[in-house]
Amino acid sequence: MKKIIKTTLVLLITITTISCGNKSEKKEADSKKIEQTEEQQHSSSENSIQLNNGNPWMANIETTQGIANMKKLMDNFSKKENSEAYTQLKSSLEKEFGTIITACTMEGESHNQLHNYLVPMKDYFEGLASKDILKCKKTYNELNKHLAEYSTYFK
Repeated sequence: MKKIIKTTLVLLITITTISCGNKSEKKEADSKKIEQTEEQQHSSSENSIQLNNGNPWMANIETTQGIANMKKLMDNFSKKENSEAYTQLKSSLEKEFGTIITACTMEGESHNQLHNYLVPMKDYFEGLASKDILKCKKTYNELNKHLAEYSTYFK
């Protein structure tokens, strides 16, 4: 009888230990998920464009001219009912984008902020390549707004 009680007691202790261990592992996993979410939120706020103490950043002339050329391409775009035309617009915009990247001589925080400004454009370019005309139009409007914001952040 004592052997059965001992065995039962050992079994209960083992089950309790395993059960508690699983709870602490779950708590640890939950804690890691929360930390990852906080890191993602911090990272996304780091990647949003900021002003230079309330003022625009100085940009090199090639970047400013490239953005002006992109605005001109957008302003001159008239085939808004043709999804193939949006694909051609995307190609022209990407060419200017490439020129901006190649000619960039900016350094330091102004360069980092320019990067934050330019990165979203890749998503806009992809939206312009859609076969869905409504998505093309929506993306066109979003990119147009984004380009208009350049002068808020850079001079």
